[in-house]
Amino acid sequence: MMGKARVRGAALLAVAAVVLAGCGDSGSGGDGGGGAAAGALEGRGPIKFATGKDTSGNMQKLVDQWNKDHPDEKVEIVELPEAADEQRNQMIQNAQAKSKEFTVLNLDVVWTAEFAANRWVVELPQDEIDLDSLLEPAVNTAKYRDKLYAVPMYSDGGLLYYRKDLLDAAGVAEPPKTWAEMKDACAKVQAKNASIGCYAGQFDKYEGLTVNFSEAVQSAGGSILDESGKPTVNTQEAKDGLNFLVEGLKSKEIPQAAITYKEEEGRRAFQDGQLVFHRQWPYQYALANATDGSSKVAGKFAVAPLPGKDGPGVSTLGGHNFAISAFADNKATALDFIKFFNSEEAQRSNLLATSQAPTRANLYDDAELQEQFPYLPTLKESILNAVPRPQAVKYGDVTAAMQEAAYGAMTGEKSTDDALNELQSKLESLTAQ
Repeated sequence: MMGKARVRGAALLAVAAVVLAGCGDSGSGGDGGGGAAAGALEGRGPIKFATGKDTSGNMQKLVDQWNKDHPDEKVEIVELPEAADEQRNQMIQNAQAKSKEFTVLNLDVVWTAEFAANRWVVELPQDEIDLDSLLEPAVNTAKYRDKLYAVPMYSDGGLLYYRKDLLDAAGVAEPPKTWAEMKDACAKVQAKNASIGCYAGQFDKYEGLTVNFSEAVQSAGGSILDESGKPTVNTQEAKDGLNFLVEGLKSKEIPQAAITYKEEEGRRAFQDGQLVFHRQWPYQYALANATDGSSKVAGKFAVAPLPGKDGPGVSTLGGHNFAISAFADNKATALDFIKFFNSEEAQRSNLLATSQAPTRANLYDDAELQEQFPYLPTLKESILNAVPRPQAVKYGDVTAAMQEAAYGAMTGEKSTDDALNELQSKLESLTAQ
């Protein structure tokens, strides 16, 4: 199954290029020529770095280190809203206004192609970036039409966090590999702890739901787009995936409160001891294992691959890439800053401070790091077999349609069949060439 997932991920990336090629002259200012052409990245001086909230403080620590060594080329962090959708909107507004306000952009991996196709970011010189040292799936997200428009800085794969102490006490020897095994494990735990919830992920109506819905479909053997780029959410596999979420809420296997969970709400619920299983990104590990009293589950949990319908599931590929705004000054400084942030030393520092997934492959095999973060081999496997979300110039419309369908079915506003049939039609119109 894992081998098939890897092939499917590569095929979908190829499909994305076809879809984008057909959509390049639509949307906001894009054209068939792709992103801003490569050339000399010129200009040195102060720059601004637009990013989501620096929750660990390590991003500022690295920026301070850069600023100390480059007093005439200082970097200022511009923190955008916490929600990814709002970050994207602010960056697009800035680009459409051709503003010089942002220099380096911290892009969700699925935005890179959109920003390149619309000429909002510049092509980067591939021979100046050590791409061979980076995880291949992460590198693929930074390219558009085989050209590099960003540098993979953080990767991400979905993981199953589980209460090992509770499973052990209930006589469950191993974490579940299938949804049925997870349900059975929950029943055994709840026989001793009736008040604890079984499973949650990111189910509020935002980008996290796109990720979780995609994972459910993929983990049932389906896909959002097939290898030719055509939508395939009117299949039995897609229905099985969505029904996993819908029926989980109906049976209360998924607590009702989880329909409001983004990453942080779910993290707090897991850390407070309210869940047996939690689908989450790697960043949760360090926070849930904190021994300062903020987590009730420190030392009591472990991490496993996501479960699926008939075997191990398939994660959606996450992460962030750094790109340079086409409208900014001091692009030479920006490129050097990105190289600094992408160095092995900086990525190691970030992993130690945040438990976020690095993009440098060798860090996953480092014995010292594995001792502190035993989930690294599992995470590496998750990323290497992950499937990207549909990459399209009209991504905002695509993800909104996916959220509408999944949320409508999960809240009972529409049947699974109606939700998927409507989504199929909507995706066909959005991906038509």
